[in-house]
Amino acid sequence: MHGSRRRAFVAAGGAVAVAIALAACGGTSNNAGGGTAAITPVDLKLMVGGLNKQIYLPNMLAKQLGYFDEQKINVTLIDEGSGQGTEDEVVAGNVDAGSGAYSHPVELNAKGKKIETICQFGIAPGEAEMVASKKADSIKTAADLKGKNLGVTDIGSGTHTITLALLGKAGFKGSDAHFVAVGAGNTFIAAIKNNTIDAGMTTEPTITRLLQSGDAKVLIDLRTPESTRAALGGDYPFIGIFAKNDWVNSHKDVAQRLVNVYVKTLKWMKAHTAEEIAAKMPNDYLVPSKDLYVAALKNQLAIFGTDCKMPSAGPQTVLSILQNYVSSDHGITVNLSETYTNDFANKAS
Repeated sequence: MHGSRRRAFVAAGGAVAVAIALAACGGTSNNAGGGTAAITPVDLKLMVGGLNKQIYLPNMLAKQLGYFDEQKINVTLIDEGSGQGTEDEVVAGNVDAGSGAYSHPVELNAKGKKIETICQFGIAPGEAEMVASKKADSIKTAADLKGKNLGVTDIGSGTHTITLALLGKAGFKGSDAHFVAVGAGNTFIAAIKNNTIDAGMTTEPTITRLLQSGDAKVLIDLRTPESTRAALGGDYPFIGIFAKNDWVNSHKDVAQRLVNVYVKTLKWMKAHTAEEIAAKMPNDYLVPSKDLYVAALKNQLAIFGTDCKMPSAGPQTVLSILQNYVSSDHGITVNLSETYTNDFANKAS
């Protein structure tokens, strides 16, 4: 299902060919040092579930700010259209780490596949259920999604899980609606315009693009921690950085340096405006304009934490949603302590 996805490779700190040519992820060095001058440079492959989606912004921003270079990490950022594809590649060992939704480590733990979030930078989804404007008169609440064609990034993705939760809280099963994998950005917008979907879960800047064009309206907003708690009943940690538990345990110094990168990035974000953040991003990310990108970012800056730490009640909220509203996860047993760690965030410089 994932073979047709576009994968773009972006290198930071040079050594693109070296990073891609690594025969195994275990080639990453495990040598820590007291300062950056003493740190052994490492090559690291990191897959991101949509580099130009604003919910994943800290990944490219960290590169643009030079923070991977500071930690002597020659990172290859691999663009994947869905967090679902990212988790698969992490589990397969094809990449060292991934950036995707926390629900993936939880779901995989129930299957005996252990990956853990080492930095939680998205403390709310930064998503919205958008309804096509031509359908807005008949779709006014989550209950009205019954029987409709609903767009998600991919089947099994984080957007799929959240939409199942919204349906479930309205009293319906996932089978009461028809889910369509439509990606994000231009493909999501086309699905709305072409009546392929009646409504769908998407991210910024797609949300603001649809609002400004008049093609869709916000049905349920998950772009702040407060609105997320109202819709889902608790904190819902979303995008972060995860890796296989055994990789983390055998590469603790590299994991620490990786978390150092993101903590510094998040603190920089907190100290700067949406305009200043946008100014650091590649020009081709500012679609269709820088002004729209800034407007979209302002709508959801509150989803980003400042320290990579997992919200204390978040893991249980995610597990409960999976158990209650995702049919394949009913009754699953999960060791939540294996699905995330704050150890590196606590030690981050």
